[in-house]
Amino acid sequence: MLQRLSYRPPGRPFEPSLEPRRSIAVGDRTSPPAARPTRLSSPRSVTYKENYMKTQMHKKMLGLFGALLLIPILGWIDWQTGYKLNFFVFYFIPISITAWFFGIESAIIISIISSLVWFIADKLSGHTYSSNLYLVWNTSIRLVSFMIIGWSVSKVSFLFRSEEKKTEELQKALSEIKILEAFLSICCVCKKIRNEDGKWQQIETYISNHSETKFSHSYCPECAKKAMQEAGLIEK
Repeated sequence: MLQRLSYRPPGRPFEPSLEPRRSIAVGDRTSPPAARPTRLSSPRSVTYKENYMKTQMHKKMLGLFGALLLIPILGWIDWQTGYKLNFFVFYFIPISITAWFFGIESAIIISIISSLVWFIADKLSGHTYSSNLYLVWNTSIRLVSFMIIGWSVSKVSFLFRSEEKKTEELQKALSEIKILEAFLSICCVCKKIRNEDGKWQQIETYISNHSETKFSHSYCPECAKKAMQEAGLIEK
């Protein structure tokens, strides 16, 4: 440990300072500081995900409320305009909204409600049929068309969400790859890696903590031959 000589005022001898100089470790001198990779579960990303989930929930609730409100409005319009003007195509709107956000089961329920509303509106409008079978037939045809629309929209919604999930998983994988692409400090003797906290870890531990990679240990041909020679199983 080196000692630092302090300033000597006039008339006083030199006095060695007992304050030690800061020594530089070999590892710090030979290897630059480890880069700090961006963590996947940062507070900002967690907050963004929570806000995104809340926004999606608000959209779902707003869509369901709009769909349930639109059906009686369409039924009232059907009743007021009578059977000469047909508005059954507009029932596709609440059915599509429900199918997109809640799936085929909810779309079927909304389809049945829409068919019943149309049935009641057509009945109250004074539309007379020679047989009630025609009214049942028309209602059934509308119910089938409503269900087909609900199934189609729910299928498109399912495919869209699947692609969105795959894209998110791909982005996560790319983020992990970027972490492993950071500059790493590795010991030239034991091959340990210094992490972002300044601690040294085995290379298997470091990679496993920063990715989904798992390790299985075995011998390469050269090391297997060397181990067998040291054990005396084969001659050198």
